[in-house]
Amino acid sequence: MSKYLVTYHGSGPPPSDPVEMDRIRAAFGDWVAKAGKAVVDPGAPLRPATQVAKGDPTPQVLIGGYTIIEAVSLDEAVTVLQSHPFVARGGTLQVDEAVS
Repeated sequence: MSKYLVTYHGSGPPPSDPVEMDRIRAAFGDWVAKAGKAVVDPGAPLRPATQVAKGDPTPQVLIGGYTIIEAVSLDEAVTVLQSHPFVARGGTLQVDEAVS
């Protein structure tokens, strides 16, 4: 089994409408339930804080949130993520494999 860090990119800022936010949260909860044991850590939304570097840092990349999943293969990880509600809203999920 491999672990994958999934980061959320794009789709704009979260909606200000509380009803829409409730709908988004419910859709995410449904996805987590459907994904089952593949979800190691459902993660959380993120906001930029700072960077630490020796010298000039690389350009900052906006990451909207993260999730950690576990799967037998990258193909299986992608299958789990294809139904993710963030993708349905127009966002992109970047999948990075943890190398051990």
